[in-house]
Amino acid sequence: MSDKRILLIIGGGIAAYKSLLLIRELQRRGIGSRCILTSAGAEFVTPLSVSALSGERVFSQLFDLTDESDMGHIELSRSADLVVVAPATADLMAKAAQGLANDLASTTLLATDKPVLMAPAMNVRMWEHKATRRNLATLRSDGIHFVGPDEGEMACGEFGPGRMAEPVAIADAVEGLLHG
Repeated sequence: MSDKRILLIIGGGIAAYKSLLLIRELQRRGIGSRCILTSAGAEFVTPLSVSALSGERVFSQLFDLTDESDMGHIELSRSADLVVVAPATADLMAKAAQGLANDLASTTLLATDKPVLMAPAMNVRMWEHKATRRNLATLRSDGIHFVGPDEGEMACGEFGPGRMAEPVAIADAVEGLLHG
């Protein structure tokens, strides 16, 4: 698998710390990661941490002149074998389901011609909301793959489905899609 690479989109949510563990787990399996860190994701993990673990520059801004001249969002969207969104927040899922493209993450998702794997992570009430259920159905019908969410205690103290799948489970799903 050493020649396989993913593009990891890190959304905003407390589960973003697991994305750092995912990068490590994928490296252990010989899978490289290039990362997009959303502005909300940067509230939970730093670009320095993501870059240090991935060994790659971190992308975050759609209209960054350096990013666009070095690696435009179209090229970035096609530079990997698989796009992984972890955590896939309710916001990122809604943007993808509606085809919105107002930031680097959503633009990349709209521009990619690669398979996409999402690992949802959100409060149980958000996960169970009718709008999220509609977005999930739309994304599945569009061919998006999912791993999780798991059920358990949330950072907010509530219990139920909405916890991001563990990094090992996400890495297993990544390997399954890369081999598939």
